[in-house]
Amino acid sequence: MSYRTYLSEIDKHISRPDGNNHKKAVFILHDQLNLNVFPDWVNEEKPLLIFIESKAKGASLPYHKKKLIYVLSSMRHFALECHDEGYPVLYHSTTGHYDDGLREILGLFEKLEITFMKPSEWGTREKIRVVLGENEDRITEIPNSFFLADAEEYKKNIAPGYRMEYFYRDMRRMTGFLMNGSDPEGGEWNYDEDNRKKFPKDIQFPEHPSTEIDEITREVIEMVEDYFPDHFGDADDFDYAVTRRQALYRLNDFIDNRLDLFGPYEDALATGEDIAYHSHLSMYLNNGLILPGEVCEKAVEAYENGNVRLNSVEGFIRQIIGWREFIRIYYEARMPEVRDSNHFGFENALPEMFWTGETKMKCMSECLRPVIKEGYSHHIPRLMILSNFSNLTETDPGELNKWFWFAYVDAYEWVVLPNVLGMSTFADGGVLASKPYVSSGNYINKMSDYCRKCSYKVSKKTGEEACPFNYLYWNFVDQQRETFSENGRSNFIVNMFDKKSEEEKKAIKESSEQFIENLIRETNS
Repeated sequence: MSYRTYLSEIDKHISRPDGNNHKKAVFILHDQLNLNVFPDWVNEEKPLLIFIESKAKGASLPYHKKKLIYVLSSMRHFALECHDEGYPVLYHSTTGHYDDGLREILGLFEKLEITFMKPSEWGTREKIRVVLGENEDRITEIPNSFFLADAEEYKKNIAPGYRMEYFYRDMRRMTGFLMNGSDPEGGEWNYDEDNRKKFPKDIQFPEHPSTEIDEITREVIEMVEDYFPDHFGDADDFDYAVTRRQALYRLNDFIDNRLDLFGPYEDALATGEDIAYHSHLSMYLNNGLILPGEVCEKAVEAYENGNVRLNSVEGFIRQIIGWREFIRIYYEARMPEVRDSNHFGFENALPEMFWTGETKMKCMSECLRPVIKEGYSHHIPRLMILSNFSNLTETDPGELNKWFWFAYVDAYEWVVLPNVLGMSTFADGGVLASKPYVSSGNYINKMSDYCRKCSYKVSKKTGEEACPFNYLYWNFVDQQRETFSENGRSNFIVNMFDKKSEEEKKAIKESSEQFIENLIRETNS
């Protein structure tokens, strides 16, 4: 069956252009869906816009079915919108990668000169640059404008000791967000101390908007089910926004209904509530349907109008102009060598539960459930439960990184790799994070209701009934004591372990070894 079989909705509206009628073209990747950041001449001249669907890219990892549906449906909708705005559009499909698609187009349209924006992901960038080298007189690369910070300006700073907080303050000054002249709004740069509350028992969570799927999305769903039947997750009940208008509606809904309480409860967890007061906007930011600057402007405007508390809006824009921009710079500075980072030398395969969600550990099953079903969880499940568990069970960080990349709808290598190999697993040895982000069951119990409903007991420290996070944490501290001791912020943890009785140390070691040895691992991750 031809790969173009599932493009009937596109072909109904867009006829394949005659190459002789076009000399200039712009190739737009699936994560660059916003012409507002392209050079002015694109909007003025309306050149041919090229979109390429790559079956090989979709098959390169077992990407979550909902991720594939989101990426392809949003790109198809954007292509049709561009066509309706008067742009000539070439929507090309290939069984190969993007470089294969470009070569096919260059062969078919011999006079065409193509401009493309620097891809955010290293692999795609390298493939397209090979084609550029083969056709230097016909292909031009321009800088990527979907980010606020100039990576070339900042990437020289990426080294142990240079932390996001320094960069974030520069970004506040550059953008003017929450600034009173040269001083931060409220007198403080960071209100994170106010953002660590647990949900009260009687809290009522706001409803989240939904989007009715159309024929374009239905066709994509059918294609994904046909071509990628064994990929991660499922396609049922797809409910993401796939157009800029729909994404802006969700942004406004977040500003109006959730941003005010985002700050206090941004680290909190509750059974059955996957979004709570989080924005759930990262997938729309990461493919360009909405832009970081406009998102922050709306949030700051809500604060200035008296509708949102300061610690909430500050915490929110810190994630966008601080962390999001910072990790992208880290990616540009550290690639490609950082891909092989493995500070602790862990080699175990990913636990099978990351694929099935089946485990007696309530926190793990509750945090894996929305990933398997929707390709989403907010930052605390990612950092303090899933990544924490991976590290404590001595799992290869490269395998975890790959899992995050294909399992999450919002994941691209530039955002996943720094968060996993730099932040959550400390695989880079401390370039991005100041210490390993690991914890015992106490943290999970403090920030969630999971432990009350778990088969294990968080109050027990060792043995068959004990919460595995408890003994795994202390075993990790003991095994990696050199890393903890080198860091002034965390060397006290080793001292705490050393003060434990020999009997307790032995129980910790035995419980940990037994759990890690008996943990079922995925053999085809």
